[in-house]
Amino acid sequence: MAELLVELFSEDIPARMQVRAADDLKRLVTDKLAAAGLGFASVQVQSTPRRLTLVVDGLPLAQPDVREERRGPRVGAPEAAVQGFLKGAGLASLDGCEQRDTGKGVFWFAVIEKPGQATAQVLPGLIEAAIRELVWPKSMRWADTSFRWVRPLHSIIALFDGQIVAGGLTVATREAPPRTDADANICLAGELAATRLTFGAGTRGHRFLAPAGVTVTSFADYREKLAAAYVLLDREARKARIVTESTRLVAAEGLSVAPDDALLEEVAGLVEWPVVLLGTIDPQFMDVPAEVLITSMRTHQKYFATLSPDGALGPRFIVVANMVTDDGGAAVVAGNQRVLRARLSDARFFWDQDRKTRLDDRVAALKAITFHARLGTVHDKGERLVELAGALAPLIPGADAGLARRAAILGKADLTTGMVGEFPELQGVMGRYYALHDGEDGAVAQAIAEHYKPLGPTDGCPTAPNSVAVALADKLDGLVGFFAIDEKPTGSRDPYALRRAALGIIRLVLENRLRLALRALFLQAHAGYRVAGLAAADVVASQLLEFFADRLKVVLRDRGVRHDLIDAVFALGGEDDLVRLLARVEALGAFLATDDGSNLLVAYRRAANIVRIEEKKDGVTYDGAPDAELLVEDEERALKAALLTVDDAVRTKLVGEDFAGAMTELARLRAPVDAFFNKVTVNSEDRRRRENRLRLLTQIRATMNGIADFSRIEG
Repeated sequence: MAELLVELFSEDIPARMQVRAADDLKRLVTDKLAAAGLGFASVQVQSTPRRLTLVVDGLPLAQPDVREERRGPRVGAPEAAVQGFLKGAGLASLDGCEQRDTGKGVFWFAVIEKPGQATAQVLPGLIEAAIRELVWPKSMRWADTSFRWVRPLHSIIALFDGQIVAGGLTVATREAPPRTDADANICLAGELAATRLTFGAGTRGHRFLAPAGVTVTSFADYREKLAAAYVLLDREARKARIVTESTRLVAAEGLSVAPDDALLEEVAGLVEWPVVLLGTIDPQFMDVPAEVLITSMRTHQKYFATLSPDGALGPRFIVVANMVTDDGGAAVVAGNQRVLRARLSDARFFWDQDRKTRLDDRVAALKAITFHARLGTVHDKGERLVELAGALAPLIPGADAGLARRAAILGKADLTTGMVGEFPELQGVMGRYYALHDGEDGAVAQAIAEHYKPLGPTDGCPTAPNSVAVALADKLDGLVGFFAIDEKPTGSRDPYALRRAALGIIRLVLENRLRLALRALFLQAHAGYRVAGLAAADVVASQLLEFFADRLKVVLRDRGVRHDLIDAVFALGGEDDLVRLLARVEALGAFLATDDGSNLLVAYRRAANIVRIEEKKDGVTYDGAPDAELLVEDEERALKAALLTVDDAVRTKLVGEDFAGAMTELARLRAPVDAFFNKVTVNSEDRRRRENRLRLLTQIRATMNGIADFSRIEG
């Protein structure tokens, strides 16, 4: 068994692309090894800003020999069939074939034995193909080559069993511009030249600290020599070093590092040798909102913020350098503090200027901002939100219609501020600060800040009543509007984040236990649009209910709820109260987890299948009530009585939304249903009794379908 080491060394790879690219390289290579019949013991990948590295351990030195058998025509078949078989098997004659009696006649069989190639002969084409098939979100051509990759490749390590793989990557130069033969008036194409990055055993260390070449013989040797050349290959090790050193530095100041996993992931992709340094924020900026300082440091400079023991923003920041300096990083820190001072000066300017104009006075400026060409301006959207938030407020316990409408009026006004223009991710957040500065009610300011939430599955969900009202209005308006102009999500395409909006509504409703009828809200939101060319309100509402059913499956799947149970409840139709729907789904799941529930589901399917088959055969439906006089067996009469009792009890429980109680009532059918199937022959020779028994089975189906469509339940 041997080791394969591959390194693709290039100019700096964007941090956000590194992990995905390493995983793709792993998938491509391992898939191709499997297709070549080459097994292995383990595989790992690593990435740094300048390299993707893959190591496969436990590879055999050669492919296994392959023995293949092909059955040919029957002995005595026409010559043309025999020749076709021989050609397909790669044989010249029947001398290498066997005759075998298969029980259905004697046939020719070809036995083909293919010796496996040496792995070293298979790898060159395999590695080159994997490199070419690696897909990047963005790629480029460099110099005059036609080969596309994320950044210019400098070298490729390809070592198998300690030896360089004989091969390389051919990079063709681009075709020269056509030249014209003036005499013949014809265009002659330029020629393609080709250069080649030959596989080798050499790479380079840190760009500045150890730029000299490094020659390696194995992965262990490669990792050790890179570490000596100031390259920490393991991404997780780089992250751990950043966290450990950051924590140590700020602890000495009585501070902690503000958690930011996304920034940590990005910074680990920006440095090969992380050197953690501590800088100071100029005190003159500390009265600017913390969100502004953090966003400026994070977005522009990739600095980590610090926190005081009380949770407030600390006066220090963490910068991760990719350089070891003689002065212990003093010059690096000074330079970064100087750059940050300029950044924060801009932020302070926006903060001071924005507060000179009240949010009230900014609302009119929203008329100049287009929400969507077919749906009007942001000002139009704001007016719709005022109506919708006001209508929602009475349905949300604790909400005040006046405060909700006020928050809706001002909610988008901060889009016209300089701060949000510079940092769009602060929309809403800055609106809250400006609203408080203007003397607005605290609930209004909070609703302005939270009306975009939740932005994703990990984002906090508003619980303040007025915030919930405005957040729901904002998302409902967008969903209805874009569905009305047929801008629905398709496949992976969702440019207006409508899936996220639907998930946000579902979370707002479920986490706040709101009793809302979604269809009515969709219709009300549609009525707020006063533009031409929209799809009919009923059509939009129906489409959105289907859309929400799919989104709800995503939410409940994460909670461990089966999607078929959601289908079974949605199939009843008319259920658009998500809280009630979820309660019904949970009760159904609990019922099916019992012996009574699982056995009754089997009985339901048996009854439904019998009725379906007989109705199809007879060309009629058996949905009428069974005739009591034709019930001659005790088990028939007992089932009829149980169905009447249970049906009434279930209806009563459903009206009271006691879904668990309804399931308990349903469980009472198990014994009479089992007895019926054990003792009664449905397809009686007496036609009238047969039809009556089929109507009885139909009643089983109807009674159970009053709770959920059991035909949608799997397993």
